[in-house]
Amino acid sequence: MTDSSVFLRSVKCFIICGLLTLSSTLSLTTNDKRPNTRTKPSQPNIVFVLADDYGWNDVGYHGSEIKTPTLDRLAADGVKLDNYYVQPICSPTRSQLLSGRYQIHTGLQHGIIWAAQPNGLPLELPTIADKLREVGYATHAVGKWHLGFYKEAYTPLHRGFDSYFGYLTGGEDYLSHKRCTDVGHEMVCGLDLRDGEKPDWNKTGVYSTHLFTSRAEKIITDHAKQSPDKPLFLYLPYQAVHSPLQVPQRYLDQYKNIKDHDRRIYAGMVSCMDEGVQNITKTLERFDMWKNTVFIFSTDNGGQILSGGNNWPLRGWKGSLWEGGMRGVGFVNSPLLKNKGQVRRGLMHVSDWFPTLVHLAGGNTTGLKLDGHDIWRAISEGGPSPRKELLHNIDPMYQQAGERLFNNTFDSRVRAAVRVNNWKLITGDPGNSRWVPPPHVSADTDDTLRFVPKKNIWLFDVATDPWERHDLSDKRPDIVKSLLERLVFYNLTAVPVRYPPMDPNCDPSKHGGVWSPWQD
Repeated sequence: MTDSSVFLRSVKCFIICGLLTLSSTLSLTTNDKRPNTRTKPSQPNIVFVLADDYGWNDVGYHGSEIKTPTLDRLAADGVKLDNYYVQPICSPTRSQLLSGRYQIHTGLQHGIIWAAQPNGLPLELPTIADKLREVGYATHAVGKWHLGFYKEAYTPLHRGFDSYFGYLTGGEDYLSHKRCTDVGHEMVCGLDLRDGEKPDWNKTGVYSTHLFTSRAEKIITDHAKQSPDKPLFLYLPYQAVHSPLQVPQRYLDQYKNIKDHDRRIYAGMVSCMDEGVQNITKTLERFDMWKNTVFIFSTDNGGQILSGGNNWPLRGWKGSLWEGGMRGVGFVNSPLLKNKGQVRRGLMHVSDWFPTLVHLAGGNTTGLKLDGHDIWRAISEGGPSPRKELLHNIDPMYQQAGERLFNNTFDSRVRAAVRVNNWKLITGDPGNSRWVPPPHVSADTDDTLRFVPKKNIWLFDVATDPWERHDLSDKRPDIVKSLLERLVFYNLTAVPVRYPPMDPNCDPSKHGGVWSPWQD
């Protein structure tokens, strides 16, 4: 080999080695910046659909006569949550979902937030939308708020959401979008529909389930076109299937076999909601977003049997501490699930979504005193749930029941419920206590087990008796005492109840005929 050939090979090697070194350096530089530039595409889109007053026996996969093909398919192909709990009524569930904290730690232990109440989810608590926005998410809310609006600071655009379309109170007419409520023995009425912070007067006659579905589809479409590199959080708390019982005729036509008037309308409302979920998932698929989406469906409480809902064979209904009031319909579907087509029987609670979704999104909950647990691994992989107990509630304002049974532990007259492993203890007045089959089913409801006056303590092994037919409080006083001590423990951490009197200054006639913030 000539000297010139050796020289040329040396130069070539020098150049190649230099390029490789430069490439390696650039690669290291890119990796160093990876948390800021490369994690975003892997952050999942999160779509959370919350139904209102949707009962255990109102979804097809629980054996209902109501047709829910979309929910059935998504649940079957995803993960069904069989031991999942919400709260018995609206505001408490929403507050725990968005804050990750029990009611006793937000002051919302008693009742709901009424339209005329100067009340709301405490401002010092960050919402799940706040935490997701911190890590780059576009955050949108469509539908029912019901977490306070007497000051602008309590409304969605000030609680972490980039956009909001919906209504602020707890319920209204599905077509006129107006709400009436009694304030000091005087009925006040007004429009309750807004786009952002502006009232929307142009949707009269448009059924709210269609309205909210359409807006959700638009948000997904605009996001896909305008912000494809940004993860999406869409919170869709439907008005459906809360009263009043209203639905377009075409959804009723498929239920001519249901003779009960309320049940038939309610069934149509469910079918309309099911169709809405189908349209939303199809929109996600159309824009190739579904492959990186975590879709969650949940009810906010048990069904209201006085308005067509049903929780059979569970005991009780909306507003009660029985399983029928709190054991929720819920499932997760996502291509990101490691094990699909399964049922999870580990204990789960609505407050768990906060840390679960924030951590899944790459955020952190450091410094937050949460009551929720990160349950993603339990959902996705089928491992054990990190939750072994949950506090259903302690409500010191609810009318006390019976006589105090023990002087050295929790007061059994106070309305409360706690779950530890398979054991559930109820104290005070649990609320409506019957088993109510759907109208077309003739069943022995064993009314001898109904609520007994002055009785104020019940114990159940919910794993073997989810129908709460076998009260074991007399047979297992050791478990009763143990769970009463857990209530003592939780009660020591409770903050004062926030339940101010109604304020007549809320009157929409003082605010342009619209339900609006009324205090500065």
